Amino acid sequence: MIQRRTVLKPADNTGARKLRVIHLYGGAKRKFSYLGDIVKAVVDGADPNGMVKDSQMVLCVVARTRKAYRRNDGSYIRFDDNAGIVIDNPNDKNPVGTRVFGPVARELKDKGFNKIVSMAAEVL
Repeated sequence: MIQRRTVLKPADNTGARKLRVIHLYGGAKRKFSYLGDIVKAVVDGADPNGMVKDSQMVLCVVARTRKAYRRNDGSYIRFDDNAGIVIDNPNDKNPVGTRVFGPVARELKDKGFNKIVSMAAEVL
């Protein structure tokens, strides 16, 4: 469950140190985003040689959430942190980085983020 001002851990090698969520797509009254949703975030601290710069606005896909997410089969999935992966635009859904760190949820594959899922070490 991600809301405005939530700090996401970057799960890729774009050079961001923290991602702070500033907008949730999907309507004016939307309060939360879940696994596989696209959010707009601002980079809080970045490596000088990274692909993203400090205070840059980027689009991210939510890859992991601490709040348990209920699947259609009745099972729940929960991670240890809130993490996001920087993408280039919502139509192509391609990641900006070249590596994905940590596990990602199977919901990303269902929502069309096939390249991210193929780069991930583990899909849960």
